[in-house]
Amino acid sequence: MTKNAGNRNYQKELEKILGGMNASDAAPRLLLHSCCAPCSSYCMEYLREYFRITVFYYNPNITGQEEYRKRVQEEIRLIGAFNRQGREIEIIEGDYEPDCFLEMAKGLENCAEGGERCFRCYELRLRKTAELAKEREFDFFTTTLTISPLKNAAKLNEIGERLAKEYDVAWLPSDFKKRGGYQRSIELSREYDLYRQDYCGCGFSKRAGGQDKQ
Repeated sequence: MTKNAGNRNYQKELEKILGGMNASDAAPRLLLHSCCAPCSSYCMEYLREYFRITVFYYNPNITGQEEYRKRVQEEIRLIGAFNRQGREIEIIEGDYEPDCFLEMAKGLENCAEGGERCFRCYELRLRKTAELAKEREFDFFTTTLTISPLKNAAKLNEIGERLAKEYDVAWLPSDFKKRGGYQRSIELSREYDLYRQDYCGCGFSKRAGGQDKQ
């Protein structure tokens, strides 16, 4: 892990970047990886003032086609509602590749939730995001995953920063749960009547007892 990563305040780092933006300039383009509609709700509300956002929905960890489609449709529905209120947000749906996740998870089946298997899953999704950000010349990329109190924000930022160097695309640091972000996502979920799953997405998290409420 990056030296002193546990002591870094990623929310303050984000605020410093946002504070340095010139309102007279064209808004930079942000590729925002989204894990689900509830988590993306606050992130989009917060960031749309500063960026032209494209949501990238890529989550091969989700078990079952029916569950996957339900979550995608909620994301599309939420973005449609947001687009009636302000700067338009676009969405790109990535391929649904559960076999990629299962291949990545080989040998890690017995890892505890929040451990090495999850870290590999973070990288699987963020790498695809970085690749797309590079290909389509986005100014920044980041993920909604840091809004969850049960996700490791330091690890997510460490991976994002490493991939930013590898693909030469700027990583937007975040810890979206800070400053009431997670609570606001719950409020927005109620306001838009969003489906809030009770597990992260993979079969391992589901069997672990639905401990990762989004």
